[in-house]
Amino acid sequence: MQKLDHIVLKQINGVSALKEGELHAFGISNVRELLEYYPFRYEDYRLRSLTEVKDGDKITVQAKIIGIPVLQRYGKKSRLTCKLIAEDWMFTATWFNRHFLKDQLTAGREIIVSGKWDGKRMQLTASDAEFPDKGTTRSGTLQPVYSVGGKITQSWMRKTINQALQQFGEMIPELLPQQLIRKYHLIPRKQAVAAIHRPQDNQEGQEARRRMVFEELFLFQLKMQAFRALNRGRMNGVVHTTDNATIREFVRSLPFELTDAQKKVELEILQDMRSPYSMNRLLQGDVGSGKTVIAAIALFATVRSGFQGALMVPTEILAEQHTRSLQKLFEPFGISVGLLTGSVTGRKRKDLLASLQMGLIDIVVGTHALIQEDVFFRQLGLVVTDEQHRFGVNQRSVLRRKGYNPDVLTMTATPIPRTLAITAFGDMDVSTISERPKGRIPISTYWVKHDMMDRVLGFISREVSQGRQAYLICPLIEESDKLDVQNAIDLHIQMQQAFPGFKVGLLHGRMTAGEKEEVMRSFYANEIQLLVSTTVVEVGVDVPNATLMVIMDADRFGLSQLHQLRGRVGRGAYASYCVLIADPKSEIGQERMKVMTETDDGFEVARRDLDLRGPGDFFGTKQSGLPEFRLADMVADFEVLEQAREDAVSLLQDAAFWTSQAYEGLREYLQQEQIFQGDLID
Repeated sequence: MQKLDHIVLKQINGVSALKEGELHAFGISNVRELLEYYPFRYEDYRLRSLTEVKDGDKITVQAKIIGIPVLQRYGKKSRLTCKLIAEDWMFTATWFNRHFLKDQLTAGREIIVSGKWDGKRMQLTASDAEFPDKGTTRSGTLQPVYSVGGKITQSWMRKTINQALQQFGEMIPELLPQQLIRKYHLIPRKQAVAAIHRPQDNQEGQEARRRMVFEELFLFQLKMQAFRALNRGRMNGVVHTTDNATIREFVRSLPFELTDAQKKVELEILQDMRSPYSMNRLLQGDVGSGKTVIAAIALFATVRSGFQGALMVPTEILAEQHTRSLQKLFEPFGISVGLLTGSVTGRKRKDLLASLQMGLIDIVVGTHALIQEDVFFRQLGLVVTDEQHRFGVNQRSVLRRKGYNPDVLTMTATPIPRTLAITAFGDMDVSTISERPKGRIPISTYWVKHDMMDRVLGFISREVSQGRQAYLICPLIEESDKLDVQNAIDLHIQMQQAFPGFKVGLLHGRMTAGEKEEVMRSFYANEIQLLVSTTVVEVGVDVPNATLMVIMDADRFGLSQLHQLRGRVGRGAYASYCVLIADPKSEIGQERMKVMTETDDGFEVARRDLDLRGPGDFFGTKQSGLPEFRLADMVADFEVLEQAREDAVSLLQDAAFWTSQAYEGLREYLQQEQIFQGDLID
């Protein structure tokens, strides 16, 4: 039977070549992807009785027209009102910019209207109107709402997906093993996909979502656990042989003492590196918790074992900073550190690549430039990725393939509850640095209202006059009529006027990579004293001399993002401060500001953020590196995620999985995900 992902969109009745191209813009290129393009909510068109509705409810009601419609025009805009009656309740329906309905609103005619109910004024602000005497209506249904745009409308998307279900619905394959379907009383996949797009009622919609959420999480865990089992089963990774005495010599040379948490994590990583399987470990820790020094110890161990190491970071300025830091640490031990970024060109680049291939460079630090085709290592033993969520899985795997099953250490400064991290990153072991280094001065955080801006300017002036530097962060690049927030471009002008004696820089997301790098270099060199920026500095260079972080309209940011921004200061020996300027109108906004002033522990901030924002907003993939799902929610569906992990592990350990035809579809799924590349686990 032909597979859904082999059927082009033009085979759906009513889809032209033009529409097919427009669907491609949504990432939909075949029938399977269209059927898996799920709605994000539903419009409820089920009829309601006016006796049971409340003010502000969005309702659908069937009524009779009893008055003459009145049309008022205001230039290109219009307002249409008409008296209706339903269940002996007389009310007024109002349509805005629907003047074409006037001729259809005839006295005595039945009408179905949807809109927002105002019980005090007995008014319905109507969004549309349908007439039963015309035949089919949406009343009595739950209508899906899709993410659409351009020339793709809601009604067209609904009609097209319905048509695809009619033509190809019977071809939807069952992916889950029957024992799991029976175990959890799940509905069949065909029924679930159809019900997500057109549920008959809430219960059917919930059952469909429950089925597909489990499937998403189970397939994800099957992939993660298969990768993990394959990795552990191969036993052909790099075996590092550096002894403890050599490691201790390097640790004693560090300019500070490791914390207990760092020592624990160091032990976990070194045990992995000495094992015969490839390490695949996630190191997470709060901003400034000392992850980089742990990476340095691992890189030292790989070089002393006769291998090379690579450290990939998201920006050139960060790569330069890490190179300087590692050169300083490794110089006494004769370990060479090279830098490879987009700015390294010509003869310098050729010499570096040659040295790397001959093994004359022990450790290379770089950006995406490390994964270019002409980069070769003599013997790569360890790959470290900093701020791992900034790189795609493919980018990380390309670097890994530069060696023969090297150990991999990925790092992130976004704190995630450990149990969730272990489950979410199913293919990785997870290490957590849960305490800050000794001697690090806590950052004092203050929340002030906008009317105290003069005092904030005085604070900035005081810090900069003492030789320090400051960040000033705002949410938007340019002026917006919709949001009453300060913007970077205007703020930059205002700060130049307020501080004519200081050099004020500007940094935002619409600048080119080269422009951003130049601004950050100038800030690092103290050629810029006050940097006005959007959140592009959230993950960036450490400027030890920067002691003040001022965040405009701070209530527009999530807690975790605020904490990341705050972590840009407090990197040096000076007392540091974070000032949040906000007039939050909601209780949640006020609570966020209180949390920031009460704690600077990233894990506590993450926990409180999760409580306040809810799971849907907490894990943006940009910030966490967690996978995206169509329906599942990593936090709200955490129990399902854990259960799916147990089921995936159990299935992979069952010998029948590798031979029975009943599991052929799942094995094919793993092949498509390139887990085995043609080889099954023995």
